[in-house]
Amino acid sequence: MNYEIKTNDKFRFIEEGEGEPLLVLHGLFGALSNFSDLIEHFRHKYKVVAPLLPLYDLDIFHTTVVGLAKYVANFIEAGGYEGIHLLGNSLGGHVGLLYVLKHPEKVKSLILTGSSGLFENGMGDSYPKRGDYEYIRKKTELTFYDPNMATKELVDEVFDITNNRLKVIKTISLAKSAIRNNLGEELSQITQPTLLIWGNNDNVTPPFVAKEFNKLIPNSEVYFIDKCGHAPMMEVPVEFNKILEEFLGKLKAPAATIA
Repeated sequence: MNYEIKTNDKFRFIEEGEGEPLLVLHGLFGALSNFSDLIEHFRHKYKVVAPLLPLYDLDIFHTTVVGLAKYVANFIEAGGYEGIHLLGNSLGGHVGLLYVLKHPEKVKSLILTGSSGLFENGMGDSYPKRGDYEYIRKKTELTFYDPNMATKELVDEVFDITNNRLKVIKTISLAKSAIRNNLGEELSQITQPTLLIWGNNDNVTPPFVAKEFNKLIPNSEVYFIDKCGHAPMMEVPVEFNKILEEFLGKLKAPAATIA
């Protein structure tokens, strides 16, 4: 992905295209590259915005999902974005949920894929094992239905994180805050059209999580993709983009006139 990383004050982000903003939030072990296919597909019709979340740059007190949601709120305010289509994967979905609950007037629609906020399986009871490359490789593979999606480059990135003591502490802080911050009682407040795109083989936030989101968010619809894990926009980008494009297209369509 060769898009320019822009800066605005303390924020670093990608912004490509023109039109309604489609703002995407990556997960705990995610990166902007997770959305490369999505950015390329949608930048011709939308302004695709992807902030680099400061997972390891906030002080430990603010290294929480609430702290990240405040960061996103400040980023959106600084960028002057309105009428946002807000998309989040994994922890990014959780951050997006917190944002829309606090700032509903800014969000036109919500898209969640493999989102935390209700339930998630972590990296395991012994996570993280520092220095054990094979362990990290296997855990990274579990993110996907196809283990070959866990490329050496991706495993190396996760391995480097788990071998940095400060990053490990902040990763654990974020993971624990996500578990504590259960949004089950607040989701009924979300009135925006909401799209749930889920992998049928998601081991981190299994399909029953999507069904529960669908049950609790009033104006929501859910799509399951077979042979797909926790990151559908990476593993099955063509199908993911098709589902998302149809959803966004319905929101653009003029309301039916009544004779």
